[in-house]
Amino acid sequence: MTLYTHQRENITKTWVLMLVFFAFITFLGYFASYYYNNPGIFIFAVILSVVMNIGSYWFSDKIALSVSGAHQIEMKDNPELWRIAENISITAGLPMPKLYIINDASPNAFATGRNKNHSAIAVTTGLLERLDKSELEGVIAHEFAHIGNRDILLQSVIVVLVGLIQIFADWMIRISFYGGGSRDRENNNPVMAIAGFVLLILSPIIAIIIQLAISRRREFLADTTGALITRYPEGLASALRKISDYNHPMVRANKATAHMFISTPLGGDADGDGIPDKEQKVSWVSKLFNTHPPIQERIDALLGKK
Repeated sequence: MTLYTHQRENITKTWVLMLVFFAFITFLGYFASYYYNNPGIFIFAVILSVVMNIGSYWFSDKIALSVSGAHQIEMKDNPELWRIAENISITAGLPMPKLYIINDASPNAFATGRNKNHSAIAVTTGLLERLDKSELEGVIAHEFAHIGNRDILLQSVIVVLVGLIQIFADWMIRISFYGGGSRDRENNNPVMAIAGFVLLILSPIIAIIIQLAISRRREFLADTTGALITRYPEGLASALRKISDYNHPMVRANKATAHMFISTPLGGDADGDGIPDKEQKVSWVSKLFNTHPPIQERIDALLGKK
């Protein structure tokens, strides 16, 4: 697979995701309108799907940055970070993105935006404090790779669409259990009602599956591309090692945006079992439900150990 193939795949995935989201919300709206005998709910669901698809394209980056508590900086605010980003921008042949800083001790970073001309990179204060120049260059190059590979639109859109599926499903479940709306039970098809309720209950799980459908290969590709930009894979490998050594989650860690970061913002014990993730043997099932491949595998790939 070439870089350009990956770029085209991401564009296709974005459009497919939007269509799946439209169909999913529309179906939930149809079930609700059927169950409550209220066509207005179906119309509302269709309008909501259209509005949120458009909104996710234009505003998903702003939402992701806002949720993460990022604030935009200029060159005078952090000259070293600015110069590193500017140099990598020239090397990668990409426009200079807007730079943001998140006031958080946890070392992490992410890129967002709808295309290379409307992109942003956000880093935490913890990342700036813990990494040396070559390591920081590796992380910034990794984020530029996401921009160049066109991962950023797909990553940003998923935040809005998956979040709305979960909110809509929760809203419908509450209405179903606590009452609301006008419904004529005699005219309800029990099979339709059961199928609808099952779908509503499974909606959050389906939303997570959609989120995880974003291939984890994008992290390996971004690592490789970033290493090619800096021509020093050891820098990114060392940065990933330092990032993984910090076990505390970000203050504003959010599962909806976790897939966007260079490493999970949920901390070194993301599964909450009391055992640091790096000390556990990662099964194929665990890998399936993780937003990122294991850090050690990424380090090994960068250093040519696999």
